[in-house]
Amino acid sequence: MKGRKGLMQKLSVFRSENPGNLAWFHVASLGEYEQAKPVIEKFKKAKPDYLIAVSFFSPSGYDIATRRPQPNVDFISYIPLDRKSAALQFVKTLNPSFAFFAKYDLWHHHILALKSQKVPTILFSASFREDQKYFSSNGFFQKILMRMDLVFTQNQKSLELLDSIGYEQGILAGDTRFDRVRESASNPKSFPEIEAWVSGKKVMVLGSVWEEDMQLLIPLINSRSDFFWIIAPHDLNPEPMDKWSESIQKRSIKYSQSKDFSNSEVLFIDNIGMLSSLYQYASLAYVGGAFGKGLHNILEPLGFGVPVIFGELKNPQKFPEAAISVKEGCGFSVKDAEGLIQLVDELQEENRYSQAVNAANSWVESNLGAAEIIVSKVLSNFPNHGR
Repeated sequence: MKGRKGLMQKLSVFRSENPGNLAWFHVASLGEYEQAKPVIEKFKKAKPDYLIAVSFFSPSGYDIATRRPQPNVDFISYIPLDRKSAALQFVKTLNPSFAFFAKYDLWHHHILALKSQKVPTILFSASFREDQKYFSSNGFFQKILMRMDLVFTQNQKSLELLDSIGYEQGILAGDTRFDRVRESASNPKSFPEIEAWVSGKKVMVLGSVWEEDMQLLIPLINSRSDFFWIIAPHDLNPEPMDKWSESIQKRSIKYSQSKDFSNSEVLFIDNIGMLSSLYQYASLAYVGGAFGKGLHNILEPLGFGVPVIFGELKNPQKFPEAAISVKEGCGFSVKDAEGLIQLVDELQEENRYSQAVNAANSWVESNLGAAEIIVSKVLSNFPNHGR
């Protein structure tokens, strides 16, 4: 609520100073923004005269995105709370020619306002499940979905679910995260001090880990002398890191403490923004969250051709990419510390490891191009500046 104060005034000033054609992208938080970035980039290349506005629902996404300039983005805002008058005022003031919603964050009154202004409204990177309210009854949520002019799905199952309710504007495009992770892997941030530290060493990057993950990982760390370890916790609170450090039988250091890690074998990353580039140094990766609130992004390490390990999922339907990665041979699920140690031992065998690396590269490569499909289909369906 505090962050939304003055929202309309900022928007009015921006549009009075920048009155041209505009494409609006709405995302829930940072993860959905990562999915939107390849589409934003492709749209800007196709329509360089267009302004790009991005709105967030979540403070965690908005705060990080506004800390530094975002490529191809001209304006960043919160989305107003979904009240009829506020939504209509926002849409009329923003005056977009196109409106894009990433993955799932659909707001009833904002969509009604867009339709009243005849703005083409597109959902992309949609991934649906049978148990979602869109498909359980012909009610409120289904009506929101049916108002989309185009829906681009990540997978065939989602397209079939759209067909089952009579929605005829569904298009299988794929997951834009593949475009994003390949782009990130092609241009990672450089950390010379880490590069010097890991030179010639086998490295395992533990990304977005929680306490439940570390219960498996600490026995692995203590059992191996041939790896260096980079640990990026999901929670940057120092207490868990200090507790883990005490249980790890190796020398450790936090990134904020020093840039000389030469006397350490374990590096804790106690800041936000580095993780996606740290996978460039990894031989193997472990991505956390499966035992708790939800698995984090396993595609980031795979974009670098790094095999990825994760915990056994409580609800695998919510993370279809995990099951696919296992099937493809580049992702590996474990349920306990013994299984994790055994798996890492197996992946030290040269042929087994090479197969996993090749599988990661092949899977990512075969899924590129979703952003291109989305932008080209939108512009061919709505060639006259949207309306």
